[in-house]
Amino acid sequence: MNSVQELFQKKDKNLLSIYFTCGYPKLEDTTKVISALEKSGVDFIEVGLPYSDPLADGPTIQDSSQKALENGVNLDIIFKQLMSIKETNKTPLVLMGYLNQMLKYGEDKFCQKAVACGIDTLILPDLPMIEFENHYKDLFEKYGLTNVFLITPHTSGERIKKIDSYTKAFIYVVASASITGAKGAISNNQIAYFERIKAMNLRNKLIVGFGISDKSTFNTACKYANGAIIGSAFIKNLEKKGTKNISDFISPILS
Repeated sequence: MNSVQELFQKKDKNLLSIYFTCGYPKLEDTTKVISALEKSGVDFIEVGLPYSDPLADGPTIQDSSQKALENGVNLDIIFKQLMSIKETNKTPLVLMGYLNQMLKYGEDKFCQKAVACGIDTLILPDLPMIEFENHYKDLFEKYGLTNVFLITPHTSGERIKKIDSYTKAFIYVVASASITGAKGAISNNQIAYFERIKAMNLRNKLIVGFGISDKSTFNTACKYANGAIIGSAFIKNLEKKGTKNISDFISPILS
């Protein structure tokens, strides 16, 4: 059982996850952000690996990735940072990156480093299902890792059921067929989509992401799923205020 599954055994609704970009706003801020988020009471943390071509990310996260890369961050530094906080951090970490990062770094080396840091769950949005079935499923099982698949309003019922059969952590419900970023209130079309997915009675937990930005959108998403991820809105908060008073952003959402 991985760390996220253990979390879900203790709590299965109103789960809050926060996405942040490693090495942002400053190179040494990775561990500061994780520590502050843990103290603020978030349920799990999505650790973003800065990438030069983040296909799923909107302008805010793209900009944070670019600045992190300009700060000099790389995978070796990130794994070193995560290792340094492994013993003190008790909040599950989910590593979010792109397949090419793993390929360039070395698949086995990447998996070994992630596991050494205490990470057992990955999100690779651009990992094709066929590649997962033919290769990465066995690779991840070898290292005790699990992959999180994303579904969108356009994902077929057949594919959703296949994803459900492969999932060992949670299904990432992309709130809209677009890139990340705060988009205001959740629309009626999105609610209809959430209701459709909920009605499928999938065996895995559902976590909504993309466009969740505050208490209102978080609470709405949690009516139809087990929790939600906030990313761009938190990155904007980091941009304005740095790593100080992170709890001021989190507390109103959890209140």
